[in-house]
Amino acid sequence: MFSYTAACANNPAEVAIEYHFAVRMNNPFQSAALQETPTPQTFDEKAYLAVNPDVAEAVRLGKIGSGWRHFKKFGHIEGRRQKVADDEPATPENFDEARYLAANPDVRQAIELGQLVSGRAHFDQLGRAQGRRQLRISDIPAIRARKLSAVRPLLLDPETPLSGSGKFLFSDEPSLQAQDAPEDMPISENGYDDETVELIERHADGLILDVGAGYRPVYYSNVVNFEMMDYATTDVVGLAHRLPFKNDAFDGVISIAVLEHVKDPFRCAAEIARVLKPGGWLKCCVPFLQPLHGYPHHYFNMTHEGLRTLFEGHLTIERQEVTNPTHPIWAIAWQLRSWSQGLSPRARKQFLRTRVEDLIAYPGPLLEKPWARELSREKLFELAAATILYARKPAPDSTANSITTSAS
Repeated sequence: MFSYTAACANNPAEVAIEYHFAVRMNNPFQSAALQETPTPQTFDEKAYLAVNPDVAEAVRLGKIGSGWRHFKKFGHIEGRRQKVADDEPATPENFDEARYLAANPDVRQAIELGQLVSGRAHFDQLGRAQGRRQLRISDIPAIRARKLSAVRPLLLDPETPLSGSGKFLFSDEPSLQAQDAPEDMPISENGYDDETVELIERHADGLILDVGAGYRPVYYSNVVNFEMMDYATTDVVGLAHRLPFKNDAFDGVISIAVLEHVKDPFRCAAEIARVLKPGGWLKCCVPFLQPLHGYPHHYFNMTHEGLRTLFEGHLTIERQEVTNPTHPIWAIAWQLRSWSQGLSPRARKQFLRTRVEDLIAYPGPLLEKPWARELSREKLFELAAATILYARKPAPDSTANSITTSAS
């Protein structure tokens, strides 16, 4: 573990140089992929369905013949991924008894029945010729151990112990426990776009904080995945409004589609600015015209002016952009797709045949269409142009009437 030397303890510039050197030496840049972009040559049905539950459900219901058919027709355009194989070909050089038996339960059973002496005996006699595989050793635990060793001096409490899974957990906070997600909550899972990957690779010798990382399909040695949920790729569990790191800790901060899910985005923005080093960079993306999506809650969408307001008192805003991954077409497609999914088959067919020319005309008459009238309350709140709140200030007289309208 890196420790500050007495020689540079009073010189911030020398401390920074010493720390960067320690990070580079003890935490070399490395990545481990948990998912990959399939090609026609590498496509694997089981691996594809494992990370695309909507496709798996469509296959189960007979709506599409297979994951392969979905990939050929839609998946390669949508940029769908598949799980990286968690096994590998067994060879005489890499053979491991325990990993071989874990991947070959028939061999393990034969040993238990006394029909084979060992997995190695099976491999030598049959398995090698059969192309048998064994479980792959994950690189993530070793990468995480080196990473969090570099992170430890940056914690507000450097004596914080690691959990049994080798992570820093700040989950004893009542505010975190109060936000327990429902069991059926979808996993927050997204890969980085090309620009973000380039930023990560450019700062290979430093440390970057990903606030609200969710589950990342590629695990990087220089990116500290901070998340309120303990996913496989999470490094530090906690809440964004109280980051457990010292001031001026990180070379960069990534926050992608996170601040709409926090109750106090201003406080979270101040925390992000606090832990950035002087001269450190921020990449922050927040939705504007996206429907309601809770992981587990969704509080604030933002205009570009609103996002700017969060940070302009703490950081120098260099630029704001709308790039291909945040283009308006995604908002329109999401809105229309989710709308159609909330309709009966008959109304959905009518809705999907509606022309754009009709939709952009005066919408009043469209309110009488079945595809407008039969939206559930849940869908109305998900896709609403606006929501209305009625409230009353508490009064000593408990007999005050509630606000009611014919619409409610």
